[in-house]
Amino acid sequence: METVIRAAVVYGVLWLVFRIAGKRTLAEITTFDFILLLIVSETTQNALSGTDYSITNSLLLIVTLVGIDVGLSLVKQYWPTVDKIIDGVPLILLEDGRPFRERMDKSRVDEADILAAARRSQGLERLDQIKYAVLERDGGISIIPMERH
Repeated sequence: METVIRAAVVYGVLWLVFRIAGKRTLAEITTFDFILLLIVSETTQNALSGTDYSITNSLLLIVTLVGIDVGLSLVKQYWPTVDKIIDGVPLILLEDGRPFRERMDKSRVDEADILAAARRSQGLERLDQIKYAVLERDGGISIIPMERH
């Protein structure tokens, strides 16, 4: 039973940490982010296993973590409010070429990030060519261009 409790606590703490860290943390991984992820995974492994490195304990951890994930997906399916709490909601960062600075600062997104997404997805070069820039739930930035007349 200790293994199941450890798994649930570690899952919850990691969810909370990455939720606080924001959507952009995992959207585009840098070398620093990759190193951090490796360190977190090693630390997590130690916290989950404790002193029991048996195959049985490992399998129980896997089943517990997958079970929590499946359970949360079912809860999110039936209660949309829980889905919004767990995964967040899309956030409009820019409208009609005008950035919402407070939202951008809170999400740690700057104009360069928006312009990079605009170039990549739409071939746009300037903010005034963008009708909406949306920070999606997965941390990516969607660009909706202005209509050309």
